[in-house]
Amino acid sequence: MLFSLCLFLHLYFSIGVLLLQWCDERLNFQATFLQCLAKHVPNIYSAEMDPLLEKQEEMVQAAILYPLECYLFGEDPGIFLEKLQQSGTSQLCGKVFKGGEATYSCRDCAVDPTCVLCMDCFQNSIHKNHRYKMHSSTGGGFCDCGDTEAWKAGPLCTKHEPGASGSAKENSECQLNEEIMENSRRVFPSVIKYIVDMLIWEEEKELPPELTTREKIDSYYCVLFNDEHHSYDHVIYSLQRALGCERSEAQLHTTAIDKEGRRAVKAGHYASCQEAKQKIKRHSENISQRPLHVEVLHADVTAHQKFALRLGSWLNKLMSYSSDFRQIFCQICLREEAGSEKPCFISKLMLWDAKLHKGARKVLHELIFSSFFMEMEYKKLFAVEFVKYYKALQKEYINDDHDRVLSVTALSVQMFTVPTLARHLIEEQSVITTIAETLLEVLPEYLDKNGKFNFQDYSQDKMNRVYAIIYDLRYVLVSKPTLWTDRLRERFLDGFVSFLRILACMQGMEEIKREIGQHVEVDPDWEAAIAIQMQLKNILLMFQEWCACDEELLLRAYKECHKAVMRCSTNGRSREKTVFHLCGHTLESRPYRVSADPVSIHLPLSRTLAGLHVRLSKTGAISRLHEFVSPEEFQVELLVDYPLRCLVLIAQVAAEMWRRNGLSLISQVFYYQDVKCREEMYDKDIIMLQIGASLMDPNQFLLLVLQRYELADAFKKIKPTKNQDLIKQCNVLIEEMLQILIYVVGERYVPGVSNVTKEDLIMREIIHLLCIEPMAHSAITKSLPENENNETGLESVIDKVATFKKPGVSGHGVYELKDECLKEFNMFFYHYTKTQHSKAEHTQKKRRKQENKDEALPPPPPPDFSPAFSNVVRILNCDVMMHILRTILQRAVELEIHLWTEAMIQMVLHLLCLGLLEEKQQLQKSPEEEVTFDFYHKATRMGSSALNAVSVLMLLERLKRAPQLEAQKDTVNWILQVHKGEINKEKAERKRKAEAARLHRQKIMAQMSALQKNFIETHKLLYENTLEAQGKEDAIMEEESMSSAIDYSRIALGPKRGPSVAEKEVLTCILCQEEQEVKLESAAMVLSACVQKSTALTQNRSRIIELSGDTLDPLFMHPDLPCGTHTGSCGHVMHAACWQKYFEAMQLNFRQRLHVEQIFDLENGEYLCPLCKSLCNTVIPIVPLQAQKINSEDAEAVAQILSLARWLEIIIVRISGYREKENLPAFTSKGMGNSALEFHSILSFGVQSSVKYSSSIKEMLILFATTIYRVGLKVAPNEADHRIPMMTWSTCAFTIQCIENLLETEGKPLFGSLQNRQHSSLKALVQFAAAQRTTSPQILIQKHLVRLLGVLLPNFKAEDTPSLLEVDMFHVLVGVVLSFPSLYWEDAVDLQPSSISSAYNHLYLFHLTTLAHITQIVISSATESPTAQSSDNSEEARSAESFCREVCQYTSGCFSQDVPGWLVWDCVKKGIMPYLRSAALFFHYLLGVSPPEELLQVSEEGQFKALCSYLSLPTNLFLLCQEYWDTVNPLLQRWCTDPVVLSSLKGKSVTIRYPRKRNSLIELPEDYSCLLNQASQFRCPRSYDDEQKHPVLCLFCGAMLCSQNTCCQELVDGEELGACTSHALQCGAGVCMFLKIRECKVVLIEGKTRGCLYPAPYLDEYGETDPGLKRGNPLHLCWERYRKLHLLWQQHCIIEEIARSQETNQIFFGFNWQLL
Repeated sequence: MLFSLCLFLHLYFSIGVLLLQWCDERLNFQATFLQCLAKHVPNIYSAEMDPLLEKQEEMVQAAILYPLECYLFGEDPGIFLEKLQQSGTSQLCGKVFKGGEATYSCRDCAVDPTCVLCMDCFQNSIHKNHRYKMHSSTGGGFCDCGDTEAWKAGPLCTKHEPGASGSAKENSECQLNEEIMENSRRVFPSVIKYIVDMLIWEEEKELPPELTTREKIDSYYCVLFNDEHHSYDHVIYSLQRALGCERSEAQLHTTAIDKEGRRAVKAGHYASCQEAKQKIKRHSENISQRPLHVEVLHADVTAHQKFALRLGSWLNKLMSYSSDFRQIFCQICLREEAGSEKPCFISKLMLWDAKLHKGARKVLHELIFSSFFMEMEYKKLFAVEFVKYYKALQKEYINDDHDRVLSVTALSVQMFTVPTLARHLIEEQSVITTIAETLLEVLPEYLDKNGKFNFQDYSQDKMNRVYAIIYDLRYVLVSKPTLWTDRLRERFLDGFVSFLRILACMQGMEEIKREIGQHVEVDPDWEAAIAIQMQLKNILLMFQEWCACDEELLLRAYKECHKAVMRCSTNGRSREKTVFHLCGHTLESRPYRVSADPVSIHLPLSRTLAGLHVRLSKTGAISRLHEFVSPEEFQVELLVDYPLRCLVLIAQVAAEMWRRNGLSLISQVFYYQDVKCREEMYDKDIIMLQIGASLMDPNQFLLLVLQRYELADAFKKIKPTKNQDLIKQCNVLIEEMLQILIYVVGERYVPGVSNVTKEDLIMREIIHLLCIEPMAHSAITKSLPENENNETGLESVIDKVATFKKPGVSGHGVYELKDECLKEFNMFFYHYTKTQHSKAEHTQKKRRKQENKDEALPPPPPPDFSPAFSNVVRILNCDVMMHILRTILQRAVELEIHLWTEAMIQMVLHLLCLGLLEEKQQLQKSPEEEVTFDFYHKATRMGSSALNAVSVLMLLERLKRAPQLEAQKDTVNWILQVHKGEINKEKAERKRKAEAARLHRQKIMAQMSALQKNFIETHKLLYENTLEAQGKEDAIMEEESMSSAIDYSRIALGPKRGPSVAEKEVLTCILCQEEQEVKLESAAMVLSACVQKSTALTQNRSRIIELSGDTLDPLFMHPDLPCGTHTGSCGHVMHAACWQKYFEAMQLNFRQRLHVEQIFDLENGEYLCPLCKSLCNTVIPIVPLQAQKINSEDAEAVAQILSLARWLEIIIVRISGYREKENLPAFTSKGMGNSALEFHSILSFGVQSSVKYSSSIKEMLILFATTIYRVGLKVAPNEADHRIPMMTWSTCAFTIQCIENLLETEGKPLFGSLQNRQHSSLKALVQFAAAQRTTSPQILIQKHLVRLLGVLLPNFKAEDTPSLLEVDMFHVLVGVVLSFPSLYWEDAVDLQPSSISSAYNHLYLFHLTTLAHITQIVISSATESPTAQSSDNSEEARSAESFCREVCQYTSGCFSQDVPGWLVWDCVKKGIMPYLRSAALFFHYLLGVSPPEELLQVSEEGQFKALCSYLSLPTNLFLLCQEYWDTVNPLLQRWCTDPVVLSSLKGKSVTIRYPRKRNSLIELPEDYSCLLNQASQFRCPRSYDDEQKHPVLCLFCGAMLCSQNTCCQELVDGEELGACTSHALQCGAGVCMFLKIRECKVVLIEGKTRGCLYPAPYLDEYGETDPGLKRGNPLHLCWERYRKLHLLWQQHCIIEEIARSQETNQIFFGFNWQLL
């Protein structure tokens, strides 16, 4: 106490001295400040190996920060900051996102997708009701609420609006007074300089002179730094080996290093730390990895660096209070020393960023966010500094070993996406040029000798970092300017030219040459080049859109791009030109063959030129093109050649000419046409061919195409080769060429190529996708290209062309095409893959056939070409085209089978259709004399003057009759009809035929009807006799059924028990397919089954579950049903012998494949059902039900003698007799009347010999019982254990309770609604439970029976007998009923009770347990005062009151007598229903007595009466008590005076209330964003930082857990288990269901090694789940899906689902479920 007081006085004195020094203007503040730090900091941070964080913080506050704040504010810091906070805050939110935190972007209002809101701002904004996307942040982002440039509407949430509570008034914050501002200008420079100096300090042993005040001590730390190369386990291993520490200590170090970026792992002298450093480096280095980064730092250096970060956090907090603080801070950080070229403070820190450790970077970035980014003026100045050092920063980042989120370069998105700031940086800082030049400067090693990129042996890590630079370019271009200045135009053009230099390095990169001799040995790397194309796709489009904004700029950009293309196209010009003749036309071109010469798929320059050309056409600026590029310079043939080569390469790959080049080429071809790349690859190549077709002579163009496709000889009269492979190649090439010609002529849905809009283009894409099949929203989205804002435009047009069909309980919603859009289907749509083309064609032909239409699928009329492309159509009717068409058709007609294919003919017909439609459209728009397109004339003209010459139409006429082209007959007819104008005539003919067919059918039906009437008249007598006989038969059957219904008894218990319905059961083995009748003496038949522990019915999840049952006594189940053993079956039957062979075969197979991981654990008896692949771990033997019939006269006679009292006396005598034989004290019959009965009295009411089972059935009985014991208690199998019968009865009772609970939850009737598998398994289980007794010693069964009866009868009470309130009565009932036959056991003979004896035994045992359960309910549940009044004075109410009076008397008034009778009766009736329902199921499957009809329906009142009738109970249950009052009275007295009961009534202990609550999965919010909000507020209970974890929600109990983190791992039985796995052991007995909130996935786990992912019950508006929140659409709870999850749990099918999932998704074997 004295020491603390002295310390306080010392600190108080020190603060006073400090303040006096700092306030003295004669003294230098910086010098005194540094003296203070030099004095205190080393002492405060002296224990880095085991720091006391709270104590360190207290000392920092007291010794440094508190006096500093006092000096700065001039008053108490707490009071000042509170006033400052209340006076107003910035309208900018400024929240910095942590990794995993939820972010929201409005699709309607955000300027670009990077504009996001935090959870709070989103919930309080107008965007909540808009179309929004939600994602999990990767960390380092910034909430844009309040930034007017980020939003088209609603920039402010209600929290940040001017005038809102706690926000700034009139958009201004409280102004600081001049004194505080002056103090800030004195303090901030010293603080900032200290932070900067210490963070960039490189000396390991020394401090700056001004911080060195004491003698240097030999105290050092060996400091280990974080990197992204070494795994967590590798670092732990290295530390253990190097330092000789325990794994737990190494793990602690590693966790701290991962979180903070560095950690002192050893303290001591310099030499010892140096030795530790070398050891760590040696143990962490291997062939593939560099060593860990380790430094030896002096203790004082470490202390000051740590305090520098603490000061940074202090400044960060200060920035949030006032704009004045932020501005002063920014001014100082940006201030450059006069006459010095050294960078300013903030630039120094940025340039040093890559050398800083993780913790320092976080502090620095947060400081930038809270200061510069909160003030627009200084954000601009910071951006200028950032661009100034952009190249250096990016080069440092590329060589860095930390993730992008931890790099200062990641801040680019916060500046480059601000439209005004981006314009300023383009104009003043030439940022586009800077980024483009940086990109070239960081990739020099990938340039070949020709200056082209070649990414062979590239580094994936480096390429990922290069992509960040490409993204920066995208950010700068994301918002197009609306106003162009001359300076902006010039700077943008400079940037565009720099960007063209990058494209020039990509033009023709990674050329490939066809392999002819042998297959390539190693596939070349292709991924990097394609990945860069993907990254550049949207940037290329954005450049083109920017250019299109200004006509002058567009033309100049086109000129620069054209020059770049020409420079790259000089290769091959040295070759001599060759001449090609066909149809009187000649082409001179330089020789080039794709199959022999190098070719590249990468042509970004050519494709950019095509994009600019289209935009020239769209804007009309193409009319001025000649001013910038003269016709002589244009060289269209050269421009077309390279894209054409690329398309020829695709054709030759399809013709399998490049197979020896390996998979890399196939992959490139796939991406070339894939939606991710096609816009700037395939589509642009088609456009470039259209440009060529519009500017070249059509015949010359087609000759060039034929030459490049190497098909010149194929269309000349040269005799073809007999080589079938070459013929096949030639045919494929012809098909591919015709397809490209169709695309060139027919694909006009591009703005600029024709007069269409972007919406028209998207609609056409969707129409053709839906022509294949109905598709989900996500599938359509994936098939559409995204723009720069990641939008496809789908939502704006989808409702015009399709209707949405909602999903069911599974699957997803789909869009179906509207009928009116079917006419837009084009079979040769250029974005179809070959598979899609075939599927779409098949679907549409099938549809037309169903509609009774012909199968012709002509193309829809295409839109007109724009003027710049109008000449493209000339290739349709040019001479060379007619020659191509005629040649192919002639080959088909002349049956030269090997020279043509059906696909070829189909394409020729399609081209003919296009030509006819084009001519028709032109004739409709213009007078005939003005139309120059004469396709009809050319098609009817002879090909030559030869005598056998024919026209195209004549060939078509002959083709109609060709049997091998039957499928194309309708198309041929369509073409001919268009020619002849006979379409209407054909329609009329079809209609006439349909009408004639209808009349013919009518006539036949009338004839049949007349014949039928005639037959009836002729055989009238016979007909009447048949009807009369049938009527009599029906009446007799009805009479018989009525009489049988009257006689048939549906009572299960007592002397009036109905007959058992024992049907002959013949089953088929699923393995050998042989049938067998189920008999006692036959070989056993079994059901595959799964035994599992379950908490599905638990009423208390907080109860600790015993993981091992070595000492557990399972005889009594607690009433809160904490954990039971459930048995389920898939219902598939096998011979026991067949199953054993199957299981042994699986074991043998497993031993032979030890390296293969199995889904199931064979050592624990697991296997997959041979038929349905359900996971099983045992088999249930099928024991036939023994039919029993009771003689009613004998039963009545017994009834006169055997009352409940006498029955009890007989039992007591019998049990006492057994005990005497074992020399145990006999039980006395207290209050049970006369007990002078013989030991054998029990046998006098009827016995019979025990059932004899075959050895096979007995073997299976033992096997199944042992499995239940092993699984239920988690112990090793032991056939002789005394607990085996207990577990048998327990699983029987628990399984029945689970099924009853399930039926009630689903609102299904008790009988008749079970699935076949449930019915079969329950029937087999109950019969097994009854038969299992015969495999155990009867003395053992008797002992269990006596203990069970001890709960009901005071005579048998023992020390370990639980009280009435501590047992579940249904478990007791099942136990006593199934064990009771053991009392009939005799030494000499094996007996069992007769039918009559059994009937009375069952009746009295049931009545006793029912009375006990009624007492349970009254004591535990009927104790509350009524909330409503009722004047019910029924017989039941009066009986209840009478019963309560007795209970009150026996409990000495502890039980309240004030509870009205009607309430007690209501409680009893409701509380006992689950027990009665379970009992009805049990006795039905035990005895086989049919239930009443009312139990086959759902009716609450009718159900109660039927249950009472079936179970021989009075409907007024209290009458049962009155009937047996003399016998029950002493029992009731004993039950009520139990100490546990009295304790409960006094409120000292909690008891279960009845009826027990029906368990369900936790209640989830309807809106998924609410869950994300909960997750954002979750903090790991074992972690003290604010790092975002991986929160998961237990759907059983609602617990939020920290998943996949070492902080929450637990040691269970010597094994490290993750939070979820260890939680599942207690919450679900190893089986559990979790929702991964940030990933929107459900995880099912079982045990420690198994689990699977399952779709979450949250769907978007399109009926789809969103795993990983990748699409980001708003999600809402689907109750049907959630109910399905609930049923999966309650039906105990989670293990089954996991097994099936793991069988189909083998990938999850690699996941370590144990650490989840």
